[in-house]
Amino acid sequence: MSSRTLPLLFLNLGGEMLYILDQRLRAQSIPGEKARKDEWTDVDRKRVMNDIIATMFNKKFMEELFKPQDLYSKKALRTVYDRLAHASIMRLNQASMDKLYDLMTMAFKYQVLLCPRPRDILLVTFNHLDAIKDFISESPGILNQVDETFRRLIETYNCLSDGEFQLIRQTLLIFFQDMHIRVSIFLKDKVQNSNGRFVLPISGPVPWGTEVPGLIRIFNHKGVEVKRAEFTAGNYVTPQREGSFELYGDRVLKLGTNMYSVTRPVETHMSGSSKNLASQAKENISPNPLAKEELNFLARLLGGLDIQKPAGGETGFRLNLFTTDEEEEHAAQTRPEELSYKVINIEATQEPGRRAELSRILGELVVAEPRPGSAEKGEDLLALMDGL
Repeated sequence: MSSRTLPLLFLNLGGEMLYILDQRLRAQSIPGEKARKDEWTDVDRKRVMNDIIATMFNKKFMEELFKPQDLYSKKALRTVYDRLAHASIMRLNQASMDKLYDLMTMAFKYQVLLCPRPRDILLVTFNHLDAIKDFISESPGILNQVDETFRRLIETYNCLSDGEFQLIRQTLLIFFQDMHIRVSIFLKDKVQNSNGRFVLPISGPVPWGTEVPGLIRIFNHKGVEVKRAEFTAGNYVTPQREGSFELYGDRVLKLGTNMYSVTRPVETHMSGSSKNLASQAKENISPNPLAKEELNFLARLLGGLDIQKPAGGETGFRLNLFTTDEEEEHAAQTRPEELSYKVINIEATQEPGRRAELSRILGELVVAEPRPGSAEKGEDLLALMDGL
């Protein structure tokens, strides 16, 4: 397992989340002069995107994220995204949040599988950050936050060897290996089978620095080429150039760009067969010896996420990722139990130094008053999130 995988996983999944939310908010937006008080407008969309991106790239949060550490469970990461998605006036029901997370994870899994070489995972991340910068182009303060993370990525990852990137790719594939959720956009493009597994192409550009397969060279004992043979292996081509690993530049690779920028539905359906397949992804419910460290990690991350509370009597706007409310309700009732993300309890660490540091971060970044007795007894994470 690579200890440098978490920032790439978080930023790429976050980028996919922003693509989906932007597409759905645009689809449900009403012109400002025609909108009722409870309807979305383009102003609301921009506010939501700004609030979420500002929270996602919070400086203290990024500092914690970039510390070398192992990946944590899917449920732990899902909790962070749940908190992140509600960092503005937008509110998602459980079924819509489940659907959002499914779309995020399957999209990035597909991108990791298609990366021509392990180092190109960094180009996928840069594509996500380039698109995020477009979302907040009119907000220079937030733009600076994203650029700072961009520079941190370049500083941290550009110097890594190909072997280290291969370990990062393997760590990501292990994280995604049991997730086979069918997504309509992939099914329509015929890049996903009905069982939720992806179809990998046997054509297109080969990795930069490699040759197109189809030629066998035979050498003698002196290292002199004595014979050649050709064979057919797909329709591969040589890439024109390598993508840019700098702050600005042409990434060349299209993986990680916004696939929802064209008008197409954002849907996912789970049939009976895929529900059975999903049961293979059931989390291990035996006690986890790293549970305490994992929950301490969550506490630090969530402490760095500053929720924007609606001002005055303003209520949050609800976003539905399904076509109708009935679809959303049906999805919530039929979702397999093993794919549901429920309550995680956090028990505060008893180490005085760690408690003091956590208290300092929470005191600086969290807007709610601490609840009596919570530091000693621990509390329901969802309740904690509601109070922030």
